[in-house]
Amino acid sequence: MSAVRTRAIGVPLDRIDGPAKVRGIARYAYDQPVDNPAYLYPIEATIGTGRITAFDTSAANAEPGVLAVLTYQNAPRVASTADPELAILQSDAIAFRGQFIGGVVAESSEVARHAASLVRVEYEEQPGHYTMRSDGTDLYIPKVLNAGFTTDTVEGDVDATLAAAAVRLDATYTTPIEFANPIELNSAVATWNDDGLTVYCATQGVQMAQALLAPVFGFEPQRVRVISPHVGGGFGCRCFQYADVALAILAAKHLPSRPIKLALTRRQMFTQVGYRPSSTQRIQLGADASGRLTAIAHDTVQPTAKIKEFAEQTGVASRLMYAAPSRRTTHRVAALDVPPPNPLRGPGEAPGMFALESAIDEMALACGIDPIEFRIRNEPHVDPESSLPFSTRYLVRCLQEGAHRFGWEARNPVPRSRRENGWLVGIGVASSTYPTYLIPGNSATIRATPDGRYRVLIAASDIGTGAWTSLTQIAADALETEVDDIELQIGDSALPMAFMAGGSAGTASWGAAIIEAARALRERLDSEYGGLVPTNGLEVTSDPMKMADHAGPLPGSPFKEKYAMHAFGAQFAEVRVHADTGEVRVPRLLGMFDVGRMINPKLGRSQLLGGMTWGLSMALHEHGVRDPRFGHVVNNDFAAYHIAANADVGSIEVHWLDEEDPYSNPMGSKGIGELGIVGTAAAIANAVYHATGIRVRNLPITLDALLQ
Repeated sequence: MSAVRTRAIGVPLDRIDGPAKVRGIARYAYDQPVDNPAYLYPIEATIGTGRITAFDTSAANAEPGVLAVLTYQNAPRVASTADPELAILQSDAIAFRGQFIGGVVAESSEVARHAASLVRVEYEEQPGHYTMRSDGTDLYIPKVLNAGFTTDTVEGDVDATLAAAAVRLDATYTTPIEFANPIELNSAVATWNDDGLTVYCATQGVQMAQALLAPVFGFEPQRVRVISPHVGGGFGCRCFQYADVALAILAAKHLPSRPIKLALTRRQMFTQVGYRPSSTQRIQLGADASGRLTAIAHDTVQPTAKIKEFAEQTGVASRLMYAAPSRRTTHRVAALDVPPPNPLRGPGEAPGMFALESAIDEMALACGIDPIEFRIRNEPHVDPESSLPFSTRYLVRCLQEGAHRFGWEARNPVPRSRRENGWLVGIGVASSTYPTYLIPGNSATIRATPDGRYRVLIAASDIGTGAWTSLTQIAADALETEVDDIELQIGDSALPMAFMAGGSAGTASWGAAIIEAARALRERLDSEYGGLVPTNGLEVTSDPMKMADHAGPLPGSPFKEKYAMHAFGAQFAEVRVHADTGEVRVPRLLGMFDVGRMINPKLGRSQLLGGMTWGLSMALHEHGVRDPRFGHVVNNDFAAYHIAANADVGSIEVHWLDEEDPYSNPMGSKGIGELGIVGTAAAIANAVYHATGIRVRNLPITLDALLQ
């Protein structure tokens, strides 16, 4: 290990995988070379719910180049139907429109797609339930919220406190269904043989995919190898939804002599890989005459799927953001005949903080207090839910320093007071938060060689966030060597255990495992080899149950029970609303974040900037629309489902505090992948009110809401 070296953590190192991606030689799932592949195209249900009564596959089978037409009548049987989303082609039942009910395998993708269009299907359609009413009689309490949060919480007599409050707010906010739509389409390459199954697929966790797919097909996990070295964006749609992969595996089992390639179309991405469910959120706030909150109630209603329940943790941020003696959060769902939703970037906090931070802005105005001052006045000293102190919480500093950088002091508090060349100009603010996770059970292997080089192996996933680079930097510092001496290997389920890239927990969890492996390596070198690497090298694998110094909330860690751990931030937005047309422009966004120690400033800035861009898109554009007759999304392409484009994005400034969290993980960092989106939409909505005097409580903010 080098005596003289440059520290790697904190350096804005260029992406290690960048040159390969720029040159087009970084292989994504569909790019993987296999011998003599066959190509698969899905057949999808065209009714909302019911059963299949007949298939006519004769025309498809007659097409030159067609190798097989799979339906529930001839598809291989699976070993387990416990996950109904993955147990496809096993019965005649239709759970939602667009569900995979078959597939054509052919010598080319073009032939497969054409032949699939020739298959004729007859149905017995049944009445479906495709729309949700927030006051419907079919609402129920979900079993559990995403990430394991409890569905309801209550402290104090909320209703009585609200009734007695000097100032009260009771408002309802809505968000639509939203879709991840990463640049890489979900795809899979599956090969079935006597030894097991090899799958290349776009996934946020190779071992998560392995664990979900293995029991469906009757394999022990070690007989299913999932490989995914590069992923073109994750955002949640590569976590659990693997119906396309399951279909490819079925085809590979049916034709074991041929590897099977499948890539979804953009329209199929709106059905097969999940989405953020819509939400109806009622926020009730009470405050005393001095502007201190006395009660917070956050009640959420959202749809889920009959085939598989998922409930987003929409109200959890309201449990920790502000001090109030009486608090309540509830979550209710309605089961519909639609595809299953799933986590999407910033699950819970992204839609929940739009409602809460809009309501906080409204309450500040009702109390006659500046919105930043109102937030600071209601800052909790400890976590209101657990009563634990925060490991670090610099939200007040983010608000104050962000306000200074943004020029908040020049703001005229009177709405609709600034007009420039026919545009109404306003500025707004909102807070951000996201939990700081460190997931236990990760492990890493380090192989040291006498020439001073190290191979670091861990089944982590780089979904575009820069894990190839940041983990190399963490390893270099842990091994007290240079970045160039590290060879990282990730993205293969055969490597040591790693949690998926989700919950903004990847870098923390994988980095802790690498640091523990480096500690174990140093210990062995010192105790057995006098500090020198033996001539045949040395390999050490970290114990996933052990913890390096300051390893955060791992089992047995004293920190887990002593601190509440979250990242925070303040979002500022300037908007311009055309006085005649209602067109909204956002020329300027600024984010100030409390994210602990920054592993790589270049990668970190990119993540926060990308999150804020998505928050802008959430505020002004994104809106999935279901056909109430059949339950499918009618605007299922980029022509009709609008996302922010270059012309929509103005100046985005990203700043963070240089403060380490000593309890979060060995690096002192906090997750940043999802924090950037949280609060952005509320800041924009609050700025729109300041510009126009019109309060918009429903996303996206469209011009019809402003033409009053």
